[in-house]
Amino acid sequence: MRRRPFKIPESVLVVIHTPQREVLLLERADHPGFWQSVTGSRDSLSEDLALTAAREVQEETGIGANVADFRDWSLTNTYDIYPAWRARYAPGITRNTEHVFSLRVPSGTAVTLSPREHTACQWLPWREAADRCYSPSNAEAILLLPQFLD
Repeated sequence: MRRRPFKIPESVLVVIHTPQREVLLLERADHPGFWQSVTGSRDSLSEDLALTAAREVQEETGIGANVADFRDWSLTNTYDIYPAWRARYAPGITRNTEHVFSLRVPSGTAVTLSPREHTACQWLPWREAADRCYSPSNAEAILLLPQFLD
């Protein structure tokens, strides 16, 4: 019997970075070696995407930020959901639409991981972070970071 509602196949990807272009990566608890930026699905179809981004960053990293602190890149990726995670979605759902945001934080920002989701984190120079990502859309987003800096 399914206890949790199905995930909505619309999510955010948040590239958290410092002014020096260091990018925060998280290692998934359910897949060791799978490094990624903060990601997460909307809680409801009406949830504002920037609110989704702020909620997911708080849940996954402990970093509190206002919705206004997030930069919406107006970039979306649509991709096949990895088979290992399809059971989280309603039957027949195989694709997800991901909206890319960034959040600039000061160097040395403390991170408190959600142990249910991630086991480790690291700050890496942006190109190294892109190389470390498991997800191609995540790596591509990190490589675009210089275009979205103030």
